[in-house]
Amino acid sequence: MKFGTGYAYWGTNWECDYIAMTKKVAEIGFDILEIGADHLYHMSDKEILELKETGNENGIEFTTNSGPSKENDFASEDLAVREHGLKYFETVLKNMKKLGSKSLVGAIYSFWPTDFVNVDKEAAWERSIDYLQKLSKTAEELDIECALEVLNRNETYILTDCEEAIQYVERVGSKKINILLDTYHMNIEEDNMYDAIRKAGNFLGHLHVGECNRKLPGMNHSIDWDEIGKALREINYEKAVVMEPFLLKGGQVGRDIRVWRDLSNHATPQQLDQYIKDSLIYLKKCCLG
Repeated sequence: MKFGTGYAYWGTNWECDYIAMTKKVAEIGFDILEIGADHLYHMSDKEILELKETGNENGIEFTTNSGPSKENDFASEDLAVREHGLKYFETVLKNMKKLGSKSLVGAIYSFWPTDFVNVDKEAAWERSIDYLQKLSKTAEELDIECALEVLNRNETYILTDCEEAIQYVERVGSKKINILLDTYHMNIEEDNMYDAIRKAGNFLGHLHVGECNRKLPGMNHSIDWDEIGKALREINYEKAVVMEPFLLKGGQVGRDIRVWRDLSNHATPQQLDQYIKDSLIYLKKCCLG
């Protein structure tokens, strides 16, 4: 297993100085920095090369996370939207190849968060599976995995538990399309999140971790992290375990994640660094045994 964090922990807007952030997470002790797919989509080749070199110099790998916009919705009834999404994600995958990022993760089967205007799940499955099959050809050519995030009922209607996610990826039928489970979403939707990890088995391509209120692992022990680690070891999981903590209210992040009060105890930037450093030590101990 390798351990990472999302870039948005330190801020309240979906933006980042990735060069500085790469150095920061390396100093803290992470193996992985999870970056934004849309940021990578808009990077020049020069910017991508600079980030790749910084990652190499600091021993940091990059995973790429997408919360797709509505204009890139693979489940859309509008063919033009689905085609736009395909071209968008093909460009993301090509830029990932330049960066050396080997895992695209998120709710790439639709858009995030959904507006629930249309909740015809069967039709959404048919359309999005078709376009993920198309995208999988590029993923296979570039040797990049796409892990589909299983979300809770308030953020999607398409994939909300591990069992249906397995059925979905089996229908896509590509070795490069698998599942992302997230402890926050599993806490809402799964009868037993630890058994869900076991059920996912080889389909598990990525894991997001955080307490039930999106605090850092170990901050309040709302989740049995030793049991998470045990389940991961039982399925011989050797991929990314990425924190996705959100403690700060305000800005677009606060609005999108629904953080309506400060969860950091009004921490300074230095205290935020110490929080996540302590959490990483704890998480490694629980996961690695």
